[in-house]
Amino acid sequence: MVVPMWVTLGSTAYRDGELPIREVLSRLGEGLSTSGPGPGDFAQAVEAADTGSGVAILTVSGQMSSSYEAARLAAKLLEGEREVAVVDTGTAAGAEALAVLAASKAARAGSALQDVVAASERAAREARLLATLPSLEHLARGGRVPGSAAWGARWLGLHPLFEFRGGEVRPLRPARSEEQAYRRMVDAFAGDLARYETQPAVHVAALHAMDETAAAGLLAQVTARAKVETAFVGSFSPVMVAHTGPGLVGLAWWLEGGRRGL
Repeated sequence: MVVPMWVTLGSTAYRDGELPIREVLSRLGEGLSTSGPGPGDFAQAVEAADTGSGVAILTVSGQMSSSYEAARLAAKLLEGEREVAVVDTGTAAGAEALAVLAASKAARAGSALQDVVAASERAAREARLLATLPSLEHLARGGRVPGSAAWGARWLGLHPLFEFRGGEVRPLRPARSEEQAYRRMVDAFAGDLARYETQPAVHVAALHAMDETAAAGLLAQVTARAKVETAFVGSFSPVMVAHTGPGLVGLAWWLEGGRRGL
C-alpha cells in the first residue's frame, strides 16, 4: 500500500498521482508546493493494511521529507492497538522501491515484523541510486544541492550527475553529454558487480521523469551485462518531478548476497 504525498496548486491540494504530470507542470504559474502525508494518512493506511501480524512503514529519507516524523507520530497514536514499525530508508525513488520489495518478500515468506524490518533496512543500506538531469536548477531551488553546483554545470555546458547517498543528494563529477552520463551509471553498476567473487542476486530499477524511452534503454544496458532477479522501469510522480524537473533518468541497484572479493 502506498501512502501518497500531496501537491498543492494555488489553494487546492491533490494527492500525488491524482493529476497527470503534464497538467501539474502546465499549472506552475498558479503556485506549486508539496508536502508529505500527515499522521492521520499513515494511521488510516495502517488500519487498512494490518491483518494482525503488524505493519512496517518505509518512508523516503527523513532528511528530505517530513514523512518519517509523521509516520512515527502515527505509530505512537496507534500504540497499544497495532504493532507498527517505522523505517527511515535514508533514500528515495528506485532505491526506496528496492527496500520495499525486500520487505514485501520477507513478509510474504511469513517472517516476523522485526525480520521484515531488518530485510528492508539491509536493502536500503546497500542499494545505490545514481541519476542525471538536464539541469540541477530545480534541486538547487529546493536546497537539495548547492546553487553553485547548478550554476557551474550550466555555465560549463555539462550534464549534471548525482548520487542519492546518506539521505542526501550529492553532486558527482558532471558528464560531458547525456550519453556519457548514462554510460557512467552503467559502469558504476558493473564496477560494483565486479567486486563479487560469487554471483549476488541483482535487483535493478531504471527511473525517469517523463523520459520512459531513455530509462528503458538504460535498463536494457544493465540486463545485457548481468543476469537480474528484479528489473523494472519506474516513473516519477508529480511531487518528485516538482523537485527534480522533467528529464531525469536514473538507475538504482541492490546486489543481494554473494561473496565480495578483497
